[in-house]
Amino acid sequence: MSKAEERSSLLSNCIYKNPNETIESRVKDLLSRMTLKEKLGQMTQIERTVASPFVLENLSIGSILNGGGSVPMEQASPSDWADMIDSFQTCALKSRLQIPIVYGTDAVHGHNNVYGATIFPHNVGLGATRDADLVQRIGAATALEIRATGVHYTFAPCVAVCRDPRWGRCYESFSEDTEIVRKMTSIVSGLQGVPPEGHPRGYPFVAGRKNVIACAKHFVGDGGTDRGINEGNAILPFNELENIHIAPYLDCLSQGVSTVMVSYSSWNGSKLHSDKFLLTDILKDKLGFKGFVISDWEGIDRLSQPHGSDFRYCISSSIKAGMDMVMVPYRYDQFLDDFIYLVESGDIPMTRIDDAVERILRVKFVAGLFEHPFADRSLLDMVGCERHRELAREAVRKSLVLLKNGTDPKKPFLPLDKNARKILVAGRHADDLGYQCGGWTITWHGGGGKVTIGIFKDGVCWHYLSTTILDAIKATVGDKTDVIYEQYPSATTLADRDISFAIVVVGEDAYAEYLGDNSELKIPFNGTELIEFVAEQVPTLAILISGRPLVLEPALLEKIDAFVAAWLPGSEGEGIADVLFGDYDFEGLLPVTWFKIVNQLPMNAGGPSYDPLFPLGFGLRCNMDSEPTN
Repeated sequence: MSKAEERSSLLSNCIYKNPNETIESRVKDLLSRMTLKEKLGQMTQIERTVASPFVLENLSIGSILNGGGSVPMEQASPSDWADMIDSFQTCALKSRLQIPIVYGTDAVHGHNNVYGATIFPHNVGLGATRDADLVQRIGAATALEIRATGVHYTFAPCVAVCRDPRWGRCYESFSEDTEIVRKMTSIVSGLQGVPPEGHPRGYPFVAGRKNVIACAKHFVGDGGTDRGINEGNAILPFNELENIHIAPYLDCLSQGVSTVMVSYSSWNGSKLHSDKFLLTDILKDKLGFKGFVISDWEGIDRLSQPHGSDFRYCISSSIKAGMDMVMVPYRYDQFLDDFIYLVESGDIPMTRIDDAVERILRVKFVAGLFEHPFADRSLLDMVGCERHRELAREAVRKSLVLLKNGTDPKKPFLPLDKNARKILVAGRHADDLGYQCGGWTITWHGGGGKVTIGIFKDGVCWHYLSTTILDAIKATVGDKTDVIYEQYPSATTLADRDISFAIVVVGEDAYAEYLGDNSELKIPFNGTELIEFVAEQVPTLAILISGRPLVLEPALLEKIDAFVAAWLPGSEGEGIADVLFGDYDFEGLLPVTWFKIVNQLPMNAGGPSYDPLFPLGFGLRCNMDSEPTN
């Protein structure tokens, strides 16, 4: 018998290898067999580009991730992803104790790193729906697409309560209102599955192979920083932090969320990545969280200036504060060398290491990774499937917020006439899938253009779908309607008296995190000027594609006939046409306050001097029998 066979025979009799044993027994047994080096390896998460066979087989690395835009190859197929991740897993299972890796990705509005996957509206749009069941179904659909590619773990949902739209991650927040965010945490049960009645709060739960490990983020107060600065400082007393920002985590814990990611930001000057009071005393001890706490990308590096210059201090302060897994992601060799030194020198106690590794192993056992470490390729046809795209289309319909509909209540401008003689469509966002999807789409910050493709397979062949707003309009109107598109229409075009009305679609560039911090919040690409230019000559509907409210000049609102906030709707533009032309009515309600001028910010419902342009919860209906909601 070879050494490999001897080891396999030995391990087959271990408690931790027996799925019939309790999870806690398996955790205890495996932990007792691990060396210090193996324990610290489990606490290490590395980027896929540095995950060599040697590293995985010899260092007992606990987790691999891909950064935004880090892909196996350009336009990689779902099976390409599965092949890559399975190859990593094969190497990990050659390690001494055969502990599987957990592979993580930022699937924050669908499986958004994968070409051809369904891209759902970003969270701000989902918050406008107020539909917890819809959001749970989106979580379940996303989980299927994630698991098809071999990924086990998504860094979602973001349960930040965005108190200032100047924040570059505003679109990752469901709302400025804590209760709305709490309602939308139902996505956790969609991703992980619904835990059985009586499941202990704080104990991780993953239902099976069609579900994924979820991650509530970013703990805590990331949406409440001063002036909305990304990675900034939330200046507020603990009772406000608890009531506004911690509250959604209670709902996540009740649903068995398996991991929690720490925020880059600070609370009253204390960096969250080294805040023992919040990470250990509150999250773990008071709230009873039994899953693992993970850092953000190079998050511990922010604990010294320049970033990571005193790496041992960064490691020590974060681990002792309660960090369980560190998203390194590249310099794992220095991380592990320094980490071993800190433990062997007595700076970091072994009790803290054992606690962290117990938590990581618990999640791996709960998720069934020891029994099913590889991709379930029977799910591959679920990626971008028609059913998921119809779900995304439903989400788009329900997320649209109608802010103006004509000047005479008895003569609403919407719904539009499908049989109009000629429709002018203008604005670069009308036919740009990348801007429609926003950040965290194929790449980290996203971008304009055909960044992905709308496809689904019916079991026989691939179908290519129209997904931009322009394509959706063309597919909706009657055969005799002429739809003309000019990004920037000329005066000659606008002088055409056959034009029944114009649809002008403007909005933001794609961005993510600090790239989106914005102190002015003006409509980019001369969007205001374009709308006014068209509206002066043609009856006009304006649609705003954005991750947050932007400045709407009084003159602009006065000139246009109707205005729709469409947020960042994702890949299914048909959902917008469904509502514009009256197949469905508007349902969306503002998830955030729409300010008049930037100088009012921060301004939230219930606060002092609340004087919005449109209040939280505002949304009109086309059906005149239905009163505006406020």
